Amino acid sequence: MAMTQPAPAPSAVHEGILRRQSLRESSARTYARSLPIVPVRARGLTIEGADGRRYLDCLSGAGTLALGHNHPVVLEAIKKVIDSGAPLHVLDLATPVKDAFITELYATLPEEFARDARIQFCGPAGTDAVEAAIKLVRTATGRSGLLAFTGAYHGMTAGALDASGGATEVRVTRLPFPRSYRCPFGVGGERGAELGARWTESLLDDPKSGVAAPAAMMLEPVQGEGGVIPAPDSWMRRMREITAARSIPLIADEVQTGVGRTGAFWAVEHSGIVPDVMVLSKAIGGSLPLAVIVYRSGLDAWQPGAHAGTFRGNQLAMAAGAATLAFVRENRLAERARTLGARMLAGLRALARAHPCVGDVRGRGLMIGVELVAPDAATGDTAPPAPELAAAVRQECLNRGLIIELGGRHSAVVRLLPPLTLTDEQAVAVLDRFADAMVAAERSARRGGVGVQPH
Repeated sequence: MAMTQPAPAPSAVHEGILRRQSLRESSARTYARSLPIVPVRARGLTIEGADGRRYLDCLSGAGTLALGHNHPVVLEAIKKVIDSGAPLHVLDLATPVKDAFITELYATLPEEFARDARIQFCGPAGTDAVEAAIKLVRTATGRSGLLAFTGAYHGMTAGALDASGGATEVRVTRLPFPRSYRCPFGVGGERGAELGARWTESLLDDPKSGVAAPAAMMLEPVQGEGGVIPAPDSWMRRMREITAARSIPLIADEVQTGVGRTGAFWAVEHSGIVPDVMVLSKAIGGSLPLAVIVYRSGLDAWQPGAHAGTFRGNQLAMAAGAATLAFVRENRLAERARTLGARMLAGLRALARAHPCVGDVRGRGLMIGVELVAPDAATGDTAPPAPELAAAVRQECLNRGLIIELGGRHSAVVRLLPPLTLTDEQAVAVLDRFADAMVAAERSARRGGVGVQPH
């Protein structure tokens, strides 16, 4: 009788997969470098790795998983489409699934916007929707330039990168994004935001500024990758006034802020503005790839075929997205995110008082950032950012079964993006593990002299 070989130990499976990944995948891989885990099962906030360890996931697919992993309503929606025999690939043809998704999406939009809106299904990623938005406004206005903001992040394709904060030598005029912490004008708050607005007006109205009338202004209501920086509501209203008065379309990039993340279904609702274009992706697909732009009908100057793409008709994503949108709306999860997010921010600010290395705690809803600085340097927003300490905190969080990510201009901002289904008990567990990780990282820094990056 042949003898069966024993199954490999979980740790061996885990290490083998990671080893093969490092040999086969591109050097451009990102999350896999800082999070050497191999997820095999997941539900809600929790991920189980191939090594048997369990993690609390406060990355949520970079904000994609509004309902956490494998929520029952999402799984049921996907299963229903599969069992129905409906085609899964339909290009841009109309289907009952697509019609239901659009209907649910429009029910969540600001009413004034939805009444006059058109929708374009783009490629599967948010950056594809950004490209479509740029193409749309350039076609509609006949102009080519863009207004964008320092610290912005809009995606990884060429046009999206042009509009992001790290770009150079592009057709984009860079404007100051308002920041209370590290304000570029040195004053912060409403005063700093007003100075930024005045600078924008001056640039547009000065015939010698060198800035031609642009095709659009594109902004994030909360900069995510830029370090979790919420724009003041008053500043958002000023940008709407400035653009409307000059017939400049306003594009709101809600890829990460949408579907309840910030405590309103769409982040523009905090300020009450109505943009001309909204860029939507991530959570609208219920964990599957889906990206759209929704825009004012007056901008619909495209000819048939002016913007196309093979994978615009993902039926499973539309079904999962419609189920997610409905669940968030019916269960008032945006309000839940606002309440629980405020509670978590208060807890983190209390923690900050015991840790000089915390320069700032900020966020909106369940989009939270903690900026780490050199504890022995100057205080306030002149303290140098501490990216190495932030990386150490991320590692100590992982050691304790908590998945987080970093962002900000110097990768010194710890970002928390838990699902909107987070319970009170889970929120406490997240903060407890984060607090323990902070202590461990600081202790290690004192022993090993973790450096900081010059500001």
